[in-house]
Amino acid sequence: MKNELSGMKAFVTVAELGSFSKAAEQLSLSQPALTKKIKKIESHLNIALFERTTRKLALTQAGKILLPKAKALISSLDAAIFNLNDSTSQLHDTVTLSCIPTAVFYFLPRAIVQFNKNYPNIKVRIYEQGIETCMNSVRKGEVDFGINMNFITYPDIDFIPLVNEPFVLACRQDHPLACRKLVEWRELVSQTLIGVRKSSGNRQLIEKCLADKPWRLDWFYEVRHLSTSLSLVEAGLGVSALPCLAMPHSGNSTVVSVPLVEPVIRRTLGMIRVKNRPLSAAAERLASLLLLMWTDEAGATSLMPLTIPERHAGRFVPRLRRQGNHLGRPALKSFDVQPQRHPCICRLAQPALDINHRGA
Repeated sequence: MKNELSGMKAFVTVAELGSFSKAAEQLSLSQPALTKKIKKIESHLNIALFERTTRKLALTQAGKILLPKAKALISSLDAAIFNLNDSTSQLHDTVTLSCIPTAVFYFLPRAIVQFNKNYPNIKVRIYEQGIETCMNSVRKGEVDFGINMNFITYPDIDFIPLVNEPFVLACRQDHPLACRKLVEWRELVSQTLIGVRKSSGNRQLIEKCLADKPWRLDWFYEVRHLSTSLSLVEAGLGVSALPCLAMPHSGNSTVVSVPLVEPVIRRTLGMIRVKNRPLSAAAERLASLLLLMWTDEAGATSLMPLTIPERHAGRFVPRLRRQGNHLGRPALKSFDVQPQRHPCICRLAQPALDINHRGA
């Protein structure tokens, strides 16, 4: 039984990646060992599953028929084994996900705390990556799923929106703009701007939204990470435009934020996964927990992320606004920066995480 299941997983992986070498690498097998598994299945079924040419690898008609059934079989058996072990919390497994940096800070800690309580023997591997690398990792099957912006889309990817947030101006408390209630984007033309590099999804989104303006922003300093731009702002080298969730949440920070308008630029963060590619039972549980905690279907105000604060010199914090969705999906969380006298600060306990930095 074990060998048959292993062979089916090998077949599905080769079919999805379209390459024996890539599949062998993902499965931690030698290419000859993987080829042997596939040939054994074909011999058992007495039919070829792949058409092999020097240029490409393609499924035969039989392979196309078998693929969805193999996926369903693997998913069903995986879930059954998971459920057998669920009550005793003895399941040992690993979930791997890719996240943009702000998601690592904002989305994951609370969910993983709960996940770790439910399944203490399931390891979590987190790759902190930029939007393009994150997307590629999901599409190639290097990770189970990802948390990303919706700036890049592909037909084979499902994007489930979770949070919608505005960009804000980040500046020191002693900066002339810090006392303003609102700042227009055009006012930043005269400022010393600190921003992330051109390849960043955040930078591309800003420039796309401002493309029709008669003026252009001049980024004096360019950095790789949002956290680096905040450090330069704190050092008094200039101001920056950041997604509000990237703002520091320490009450001791000297950096404050002011809403940016004309226009209001927002970004949407959500979960990405390959269409029709079933997750492992462990990955499905973590994905479901994230969706439960960050959508209206949770129905539990104790899980609402009102407590991730923005620093606004005690004047502004993000307020969560519910948005309906006519597509039948759960409504996503939406943040607005609105007047508030006393910003609330959330202190989240975090389990030990395995976080690999792979660019930003």
